[in-house]
Parts: sequence; structure tokens; C-alpha cells
Amino acid sequence: MNFQSFKSFSNFYIPKRFIIIILCMTGIIISYADRSNMAIAIVYMSIDFHFSSTIQGVILSSFFLGYITTQTLGGALADKYGGKWVLASSAALWTLFTFLTPFSAQIGLGYLLLCRILLGIGEGACFPTVNSLIASWFPMEEGSKAVSAIVSSAYIGIVVALPISTWLGSSSLGWPGIFWVFGIAGFVWSILWQIYGKSSPNEYSGISQEELDLITKSKPKNRLRKNLSYHKIESGEVFIESSTNENENDYTADIPLTPSNVIEENNEFEAEVDVLLPDNSNNLIPSNPKEVPWKFLFSRREVWAILIGQFCNSFGGFIILNWLPIYFLDRFKLDIETFGYYSVLPYGTQGATGIITGFISDYAINKLNIRVKTVRRSAQIIGAVGISTFLLCTAYLAQTPLQGIILLSIGTALNSFFICGVQVSQLDIAPKYAGTIYGLGNTFAGIPAILGVAFTGWILDITDRNWNVVWILVTIFYSIGSIFFVSWVGDKVIIE
Repeated sequence: MNFQSFKSFSNFYIPKRFIIIILCMTGIIISYADRSNMAIAIVYMSIDFHFSSTIQGVILSSFFLGYITTQTLGGALADKYGGKWVLASSAALWTLFTFLTPFSAQIGLGYLLLCRILLGIGEGACFPTVNSLIASWFPMEEGSKAVSAIVSSAYIGIVVALPISTWLGSSSLGWPGIFWVFGIAGFVWSILWQIYGKSSPNEYSGISQEELDLITKSKPKNRLRKNLSYHKIESGEVFIESSTNENENDYTADIPLTPSNVIEENNEFEAEVDVLLPDNSNNLIPSNPKEVPWKFLFSRREVWAILIGQFCNSFGGFIILNWLPIYFLDRFKLDIETFGYYSVLPYGTQGATGIITGFISDYAINKLNIRVKTVRRSAQIIGAVGISTFLLCTAYLAQTPLQGIILLSIGTALNSFFICGVQVSQLDIAPKYAGTIYGLGNTFAGIPAILGVAFTGWILDITDRNWNVVWILVTIFYSIGSIFFVSWVGDKVIIE
């Protein structure tokens, strides 16, 4: 991130938003480790409990049944009440049910499925809440870097989980040790978050005025607009839509106006609206919304670009996440004590490249003055074409585990450009509702995660483990998602 603004700070001053982003990144790492360790554990568990591929798919997908239930709720609660306590509650739930996973498996399959569902409920609020925190804590010009750091942390979590889970599964602790170790990590993180986590800069007593000014200077503020064509009432708020051409540089977002900043005379709205800002407005973070304008959000194609993009991208992403270790075990006949290690490199390259793509994206927008929409479209296309091409090359051309892992790693590295496309788009169009929209997107993403992950196990059983059928389906979904996202993505704030 760009730290130039802090050169004048004391050498002992640590920008508070960096503390928040490090804590959020660590939380995401643990969260993703807790969800992805099952991709390794399921192999050891299947030896003990004799699970078929179909049952494995059901177990792996059961997590997402719970995961989709708290995506939108978690983001909306974080947008409204602040992210600290929402994220704390989320972590408490996923940590508890990580601990309970081995016990539930010993009792019976139904209890294991229930435990995985409850684990998903806990983790579902995590990512949307963190996106809401980013919208509160980071200036607009650092948005792509912050989101890239967060999303890349998910891949780091996978990189951490796969080899450690493989080692633990083959150790004297056995596969139950996988869940105990990661459960302890979640507990320790929860304590640190309670001490150092804050919902917004205004709540951080040690924050400097310089950092507060840097964060708030780029936040959208309600102000008088020109060329206002009409108004409409939506969810108790008044939205004034501008007829300014979208290519103009003026701020052309839809403006939500409340009675406190709209001048009303004789019960009629005047043609022009005076928006009154307090003298110290530069030092305030925009307040959390009192209610989410659901109807308005669902009426905008910019929002649907995110929802459909997340839906299609996740079909492939979650299948790869949950089935890749088993694919390498099947395809290349690896030893069970080493198969998990071969799955690490693709996620390592994806995480490392993901951080770099954030810098590339922000540089292209802020320094090269490339239009935001162009950057988002390009990122989506690079991500979709990259992963699809090298995934098929892995399926049809790779002859050894090394060849397969190198090809797939190139694909996942290019796939990380998704972060600067669909993953960050909600910050472009509705920063005040970033958590809500991201939650909606992840809810849509959870649907193919449930169906696709379970469907993969069934396909493997009925096709005598023909993995190529799976990978062809994945590339089809990547293509469909890209078409919709490129067509409908937005780069103007549609609502404040």
C-alpha cells in the first residue's frame, strides 16, 4: 500500500488501518484454513468410515449450506452496526465447530454434516464483514490493494492448511488433530481481535489526525448536483438520479437524501437540493446506513454483474479448492502421505500474484488514468481465460505431478486477477453498502459451491472418475460469468 502520506509521522506511529488489515488478513487465513482442511481430512476419514465419492462430495458441500445463510446478513449487520462484533461472533462460531468436527464424525454422518453446516454459518459472515471494514477504514485509492490483500489471504490460508493437514493426518494425532490445531488458532485470533479490532477509525482512540484525514478525504459526501432529472422514493430514502453522461468525470451517483439534508417547502421537493454538511465533515466517517435499499440494489445491473460473476466464478473455484488434492491423488497415483503437498503451489502463486494485481489495478486507475470499468473488465477476462486455459492443459497434457502442478499454478496465478474485477467492484459502485453487496455476491457464490462440489462427487462415481468432464464444466461457467460481468460492470457510485 502507498505509505507516502505517513513520511511526516513519528517513527513510532503505526497506521491503525494497517493493524486492522493485518488482523483481518490473519482472520481470513484461519477461516480459510478451517474450511479447506477438510479437503485433506476427508481422505483420511474415508479410510476410517468408507465414504464413497458421492458421500465425500456431500460432506464437502455441506459447509456451503450454512455458508450462504449468513453472507448477506453478516454484511448488512456489519454495514449497519460496524464490523467488530459481527466478525467476533463469526470467529467464535467457526472456532467452536472446528473443535467439534472430530466428535461429530465419530457419532455419525448426520452429526458430521450438521457440524459442517454450523461451521459454514459461522464463516459465512466473515468475508462480507471484512469488506465492510475495508470500506470504513481505507481511502478509495487504496481499495483494490486492501481487497487484494484480503482475498490473497484466503489463498495463504489454503497454503497453510494443506501441508499442515497432510502432516497432522499422517502423524500420531491422526485426522482429528487437524481440527484441534486449527481450532486453537481461531481461539487465539479471537482474543487479539477483541483487543485491537475496531469497526471504524472514529472508534480508534490512538489514530492520528493525519491518518483520519487521509481515510476520509476520498469518501463520497452528499453535495449539490447539476442536471438532476427526477426523484424517486425508495425504502424510506429519497434518491436523486443524475442524467449526466456516464463518461463525464463528475460524480454521477444516485444520491440518497434524508429529511435532514433536503429542503422541503409546501410538501414539495424543490428542483434544486441544498445539502448541508457540518464544518468538521472532513473528519467524519460516513455513518452506517439505517436500512438497506434492497429493491434499489436488485434493480441495478451493476449489482447483478457482481452477483452473476460471483456465481459463475465460484463454481470452478470451490470445486478446485475442495477436490484438487483428491484429483492429484487419483490422476498421478500419489502416496497418501504426500498428496496434500502437491496442492500447495497453485494457491501460493495465486495468493502472491493476487497481492501484486491489487497494486497493478490501483496504479492503472490512479496513475495511468485508465477508466475503472476498463480495469475491472480486463481483470475478469484475464482471470477467466487464464485459469480455463491452463486447467484444460493440466487435464489433457500433463503427464507427471510436476507438470500438472506447474501448469495449474500458472492458471491460478492468472486467476488472481478476479480479485481486481468482480471481488472489488462493490467498492466502486456502493462503498456504504460494500458488506451487503459482497454478502449477496457470496450468497450467490455459495449456490454453485453446494451443487457443484456435491455434483462433482456424483460425476466421478458415474463416469468412473473421469475428471475431464468436471474441468470442462468449470471452464463453461467461467466463460458465462465473464460475459455477464464485462457487459454489466459499473464504475460509478450508484448509491450513498
